[in-house]
Amino acid sequence: MRFFEQYSLTYLNTLRLPCTARYVAEANSISDLSAIIKSVTAQRLPRLVLGGGSNLILPQLLEALVIRPNLKGVRLLVQQGNEVVIEAMAGEVWHDFVLQTLAQGWYGLENLALIPGSVGAAPVQNIGAYGVEVADRMHSLLAMDRDGQVHEIWPADCGFAYRDSVFKQHPDDWIIVAVRFRLSLVPRLVLGYGDVIKAAGARPTPESVARAIIHIRQAKLPDPARIANAGSFFKNPCISIADFQQLKTQFPDMVGYTQPHDQTKLAAGWLIEQAGWRGKRLPAGDQVGPVGMYAKQALVLVNYANATADDVLALSAAVQADVKAKFGVNLEREPVYPMG
Repeated sequence: MRFFEQYSLTYLNTLRLPCTARYVAEANSISDLSAIIKSVTAQRLPRLVLGGGSNLILPQLLEALVIRPNLKGVRLLVQQGNEVVIEAMAGEVWHDFVLQTLAQGWYGLENLALIPGSVGAAPVQNIGAYGVEVADRMHSLLAMDRDGQVHEIWPADCGFAYRDSVFKQHPDDWIIVAVRFRLSLVPRLVLGYGDVIKAAGARPTPESVARAIIHIRQAKLPDPARIANAGSFFKNPCISIADFQQLKTQFPDMVGYTQPHDQTKLAAGWLIEQAGWRGKRLPAGDQVGPVGMYAKQALVLVNYANATADDVLALSAAVQADVKAKFGVNLEREPVYPMG
């Protein structure tokens, strides 16, 4: 276990926002994590669990205890026929874990390749891409409560929704220490997107699907190591079918995807582009501002140079206002702002 005071998180968040945390504690074991949670510091200060830092908008000063669960390990728990249950510890890098499952012949996570972040953060956001969400593949997870006790929690109790979960809604109640996935030894491909089908080849395999998705994501999304960003910045909004049909008469090119409960999911990137924000930066006085929406994918907010949380929040609000004015649709941020 390591403990730091007045510690910089600038290079521990993919938006590269300058941030100094009051305290940072790194747990290398479950017993370390339990000791941190029971500490006086944890009882006195707000706490923030930091994984890969890919879904955060950090303030310049964070008066909190930041906990980094550096828990490592992947193991096969159960094999029954063609099904396996695989446990991955929270500190594993998500994309590396996906590649490891493919190498072992454990299939089901290939559509989630190249999503940034850690295994422990994946259920918090209920990450998803190309027709698959973590909720679809999760067997259960292990999470530590405020008293330092570990519980096994089943999907039905996770409150999973689109980019949401009970862990995101109530971040102070639990810290995820491991996630268990129900995977298959037999490929069961999810091929609902034309660009994936085309790129995966005439006879797709889990490996070719993963390669196709990696290629597509690399072509559309900036590498956080080169251009600071938090991936998709807004959720794809859902509206009623009736509202969608009305908008469709005004905007014939609008794309919608039918959802349960008479809802239609819209493409947030298309809305943002149509509102004029693709490749556009927020002005800063007479100068070009440090943040903007990415030219290749309007859904991605990027930090070009020396941005702060205030810059990010200002751009976010401006985009939301313009989309609301043009379409009457509310956009919701994906990244979490721990200050409110």
